[in-house]
Amino acid sequence: MQMAKTIAYVALAVCLMSGFMVSAAAQPAEDKADHIMVTPDAVKWVDAPPSLPAGARWAVLEGDPPQAGPFTFRVKVPAGYKILPHKHPNLEHVTVLSGTFHFGMGEQLDESKVKPMPTGSFVVIPTDSPHYFVTKDETILQVNGIGPWGITFVNPADDPRQRTGQR
Repeated sequence: MQMAKTIAYVALAVCLMSGFMVSAAAQPAEDKADHIMVTPDAVKWVDAPPSLPAGARWAVLEGDPPQAGPFTFRVKVPAGYKILPHKHPNLEHVTVLSGTFHFGMGEQLDESKVKPMPTGSFVVIPTDSPHYFVTKDETILQVNGIGPWGITFVNPADDPRQRTGQR
């Protein structure tokens, strides 16, 4: 008799658990964000923030980079553009959409050590990893990550925000 009760309780528990799992699977996802779809003609380029050297333009496609959460932005830089050694507080994923991204690692800019990353290239930049880049032609990059996004220059004197009259 005791064995029959135990089996009945186990069977009831399995049925209830199955019902909860089916019910949970039928629930809509909690993330009710709309799809984001951006065609090239809808990209709105504006001056990049003052943390980047003058001449850069950017377009935020998703999120708010300085805030917590996912973000995607594009940055367009002219030929001859340089961002001196710097690092970011979080991982970055960079895709080269056009031009060539001449990328280097380290705390000193050394153009002889940059690696040309042509259109279609992909780079993952680890958290707090000093790096720099230069361009020889207009280059457009797409940057994805989880914010907050920020930039800290290895040499504080290289930070465009420290220069008077900049932008």
